[in-house]
Amino acid sequence: MARSPESQRLVPSQEHLLLDYVHRLEKHKQDRRAVHIHLSQLKAFHRREQHVRAAANSFEPLVKALQGQLFVLQNSDLVFIYKAEVHPQTETIVQRVRFLFSDDPLLADEGDEGGGFATWYDVEKEFDRILQLVQGLVRVDRRQIAREGARMDTRAALKARQEKGEPLTPEVLGRVEAALERADLSNLVRRQFVCSLSANMVPEPVFSELFISVGDLRETLLPGVNLMSNRWLFQHLTRTLDLRMLAMLSKTDHITISGDISFNLNVSTLLSQEFLTFDDNITARRRGSMIIELQHVDIFADLGAYLFAREFVQEKGYRVCLDGVTHHTLAMFDREELGADLIKLLWHPEFAHLSEEAPETIRTIVRRAGEGRVVLCRVDNRQAVDFGRAMGIGLFQGRHVENLIAEDNRRRELLRLKRRIERG
Repeated sequence: MARSPESQRLVPSQEHLLLDYVHRLEKHKQDRRAVHIHLSQLKAFHRREQHVRAAANSFEPLVKALQGQLFVLQNSDLVFIYKAEVHPQTETIVQRVRFLFSDDPLLADEGDEGGGFATWYDVEKEFDRILQLVQGLVRVDRRQIAREGARMDTRAALKARQEKGEPLTPEVLGRVEAALERADLSNLVRRQFVCSLSANMVPEPVFSELFISVGDLRETLLPGVNLMSNRWLFQHLTRTLDLRMLAMLSKTDHITISGDISFNLNVSTLLSQEFLTFDDNITARRRGSMIIELQHVDIFADLGAYLFAREFVQEKGYRVCLDGVTHHTLAMFDREELGADLIKLLWHPEFAHLSEEAPETIRTIVRRAGEGRVVLCRVDNRQAVDFGRAMGIGLFQGRHVENLIAEDNRRRELLRLKRRIERG
């Protein structure tokens, strides 16, 4: 939840806590190092709350072992000050975090050095430089508080609502959740098929993904509210949508279900009492037709929780799909090691301009994942299909696939009409 200027003056910001920590560190700076991770320079899509939380959680083992202290700044940057003895482990963690965002232009443009992503310091030798950096961060934080105070002006708030929609606050979230309890969401459920494609581009559905359209939800229940304006609250909203989806899947009269289906859930939802209740109310046969999709960022946020949840649901008969994987992060997601049944790889036009070595690397990973285990999604054109086939991928999902399904349905309908005419 965004803090008010008054509450920010009462509760020290991470910038002020960092400044206080650096002042106290002056007498204990020997054998200390620091790293400043510039998440603020990433694209906004990569600075969502779940991304920052996943990056911060990567340092948790060292923090719990009292080997370092982490500060998550207002602009999403991370500052980690640690003992020199754990420098190798820290380098490994930073590299892991870097891979998490490797499809961002910041990292795509900088090569393998990573200079724009992280800045390293020897605290003893560069203490004055670190102090100046932190003092600058505090000044920026104060200016941010002042700007937020100015935005409390009625006219500015009205203009912001007109341009961006009313912000998502706890009060608005309460209204959304109250509306969700009463609303019939079945008409907001969308369905998109995952298909294999013949040589003649004839689609053969393998399973379909069910999801609640957030855009349609906003327009239907609370037009004018920007549901994504607060990352933490939107994450809470997705869990509420998880529970509504489970409720609808429990009652087949709410939505028409045929064939194998997939749907997105949070790891935390799989560990909830609501999921246990859902599981108790469905048959073993239906479990076998369900694929649970988990976002790769959610998995990174708590790998232990994912492994526990994955083992639990697979023992029950569900299948698990890792969603949101890019060609940059594909190498990090070994399907067998993570125990997943499927992987969804996101198509990006950048695929057409990959280096000569990259396609062969993708092809090797796809082959290792197993036949029929990788889905190329967000397929919007024939180019994506051709690339996927060249990589050995046999399953596709996206608008282009939906168009092929519609064309095939029209062709079949014309054939049926022709036969009826001939019989008549």
